[in-house]
Amino acid sequence: MLVGIASTLSLSACAAASEPATDPAQTSRIDAAFPPSAWPQACEDWDEWDKPGPPFALASSDSFYVGTCGIAAILIDSGEGLILIDSGTDAGADVVLANIAALGFDPADVKLILTSHEHFDHIGGVAKIQQATGAELVTSQAAAEVFTSGEVSPEDPQFGTIDGVKPARVDRIVGNGDVVELGNKRLVATATPGHTHGALSWSWQGCDEDGKCRTIVYADSLSPVSSDSYRFSDHPDYLAAYREAIAREAALDCDVLVTPHPSASEMRDKLLAGGIASGMNCAQYAASITERLDARLAEEHRP
Repeated sequence: MLVGIASTLSLSACAAASEPATDPAQTSRIDAAFPPSAWPQACEDWDEWDKPGPPFALASSDSFYVGTCGIAAILIDSGEGLILIDSGTDAGADVVLANIAALGFDPADVKLILTSHEHFDHIGGVAKIQQATGAELVTSQAAAEVFTSGEVSPEDPQFGTIDGVKPARVDRIVGNGDVVELGNKRLVATATPGHTHGALSWSWQGCDEDGKCRTIVYADSLSPVSSDSYRFSDHPDYLAAYREAIAREAALDCDVLVTPHPSASEMRDKLLAGGIASGMNCAQYAASITERLDARLAEEHRP
C-alpha cells in the first residue's frame, strides 16, 4: 500500500480528483437499510459513549458515520481501502467494527486510522482496531507520544483526571497542512491544539455516485475543559496556539460538519431537521468555542 503525505494541497483540487468509490447498488442498499433519520431515533444528545447507534452516510456515497451514540468515528471508502478517523473507547471500538461490517465493508480493509485528539474516549480503541485490521496509524507528534507510552501527557489540561490508553503502533506523523492520500481520497490535516496539544481536524471531499462532492470537516473538540488546578491563562504560548487553532477552524470551508462528540456540532438536531449538511458550520462552531474560551478565561481572572 502506498500512502502519500504532501505539505500542501487545496481542497478544490481534491474535488476534481475525487471519484465515487462505492458501487451505486451498495449506496442504495445502505441508504435503505441505514437512513440518517434512524440515528436520532436511537440516540440522544450527549448520549452514552459506548451505546450502539446505527451507521449512516454523511451526505455522500463514500463517507459514513460509524461511531456510537456518544462518540463519533468516521469511515471513508477510498476505492483502494478504507480510512477510519477515531475509534471511540476500547469498548466502543467493538461497535465501530460492527458498524463497518453492517454497512457491507470488510473491517480488514481498513488501511489507515487517523485521529482527532489523544483522549481515551476517542482513541482508546485504536489498539484494538489496529490489531484487528493491521491498519497504519497516522497521528500528530504529541498524540504519538501518548500512543507510545499509553499515558496522558503531563501537559494535557486534563492531566490527572482522565485515563490513559492501550499503546498502539504509530506509523506516520502529520502536522498542520499535511495531506494524507489513499486511493482517490486526500485528507487535509489541520492542527487544532487547545483541548489537547496533539489535536487534529480533518477535511476531505465526500462524493455521491453522480460525482457531486461536498467538503466534509471532522472538527476536533476544542472545548476549554481541564482539571480544577489548570489555568489556560497561565500558559500564554499555548493559549495563543489555541486562538490560532480556532481561527483555522473558522476559516475552513465545510458543507458537512461533524465533531468527535456529535452533540458539540448539533448532529442530532441536524438529522431531525432534514440532513447532516444543514445547521452549524465551521465558522459557527468556532464562534461557539471562542465564547466558551472567553468565559473560561474570565472565570480564571475572577478574584
